[in-house]
Amino acid sequence: MYGMVNKSVQALVTTTFGIDKWESIKRKAGVKEDVFLSNESYPDSITYGLIGAATEVLGMSADEILFAFGEFWILHTAREEYGDMLSSAGRNLPEFLEYLPMFHIRVALIFPNLKPPRFECSNRKADRITMHYFSHRPGLSVFVRGLFSGVAKLYNTPAQITQTKFKDKGDDHDEFLVYWGDAAKQ
Repeated sequence: MYGMVNKSVQALVTTTFGIDKWESIKRKAGVKEDVFLSNESYPDSITYGLIGAATEVLGMSADEILFAFGEFWILHTAREEYGDMLSSAGRNLPEFLEYLPMFHIRVALIFPNLKPPRFECSNRKADRITMHYFSHRPGLSVFVRGLFSGVAKLYNTPAQITQTKFKDKGDDHDEFLVYWGDAAKQ
């Protein structure tokens, strides 16, 4: 993964729990890097190691950390790093979700070695959409749920995100049903 991901994990931990917790997580994960370069590619094992160490140091489950990281990625990292691109991705939650497949294509132009996940949309209705998530990286569906939650918060839209297919349980990809507005309140 690119360094921007690890930098964002660091920012989440340091802003929420403090620098001492971050240093403990790095030590436990065996990470020697003092600084992650945003445009540099790092082995996925570093990111997974940081998340694993964070579960022990912070006393949280991997799901709790991944969900929080997904929200943080949208509400902090994406706003700071890709503010213009993010704001051009739609005027509201439904527009953003429909644009999401194109978003990663635009990001791939910035990071040529990026192997981004792929998103597809289906079954768009007035108050819901089905989002399909395809990735070669395992175990990130809770992070994606956090991303969707973060986007809903970005647009101040009540939303409910339900995972309906699970790659780690044998489906060929992960699938999420995203409801917004009054449908999310039911």
